Amino acid sequence: YKVPALVAAVKASTSCKVELSHKTTESEDGKWSYGLLVEDNRPAVPGYKRKKRDEMLEATKLVLKHFKVDPERQGVKITLGGDLCAVSGIGASASNAVSLSRALAEALGLKLTEAEINRAGYEGEKGYHGTPSGIDNTAATYGGVLSFCRTDKDPIFKIKKLPTPCRIVYASTGITSSTTKVVGDVKAKKEKEPKWFDDLLTQYKALYAKAEKALEAGEWKEVGKLADENHTLLQKLTVSCKELDHLVDVAKKVQMSHHTMSCQTTSCHRPTTYTLHVKLVCLLLLCYRTHFSCDCHAIDLISP
Repeated sequence: YKVPALVAAVKASTSCKVELSHKTTESEDGKWSYGLLVEDNRPAVPGYKRKKRDEMLEATKLVLKHFKVDPERQGVKITLGGDLCAVSGIGASASNAVSLSRALAEALGLKLTEAEINRAGYEGEKGYHGTPSGIDNTAATYGGVLSFCRTDKDPIFKIKKLPTPCRIVYASTGITSSTTKVVGDVKAKKEKEPKWFDDLLTQYKALYAKAEKALEAGEWKEVGKLADENHTLLQKLTVSCKELDHLVDVAKKVQMSHHTMSCQTTSCHRPTTYTLHVKLVCLLLLCYRTHFSCDCHAIDLISP
């Protein structure tokens, strides 16, 4: 909706190896003949790969098409790995698309700029999200902390330099969700109640301006406070869920601030909690592994 957002890349990543056969001709086959083989060795929450299989294959085909690689004319073997756990909300689809773009460019002997890699990753994201904003693939390409805003042309983004590092704790409910569906649900509600949506957007833009200023100043308590307010807006947007809200409540009980990265009604993605206390990780793990079977990690938010 062409409003700015703040995004941070995590340290974990997806690795990708691409092997190509010779192109087939009318008179002879290539080394592997032709076809597409994807070996997905990424760590993932139970059910994620199965539920996301068709989207992942569509994203793969879109990236191949972007590079003008036709599996009907040459064999393509793709092997995915890395230490990023594939789960809804962490940006696994963008990491998949960008890592594939980098590996394919290398296999083809192309020396691409980061902007060109980002553009290829965006094409792959269409397989997962239909019409992606571009924010996830941009974060996966450039890393660090970014401000991002979609426009009618190319998106505008800026890498942020933070005055001090900040530790983030993020946890996953383990629920696999469809971004395409939640975006569609919000769009339908927006069209039905435009004033309701415009009011939320106005509140969000005011909140964003404060958050960007606090982030650049390293005022982490203020960032956390504004993140709380942002979660309330997401609840009003009807994109939260009971599992996510429960996790937020747990974080608040230990007087910490949280930040919902993305979620939806029927299932939800994972929140991020600003904290320097490892005990919070233990509390979240105990709470969610008991009730929802989740995963929880701590990372440092720093400038690139």
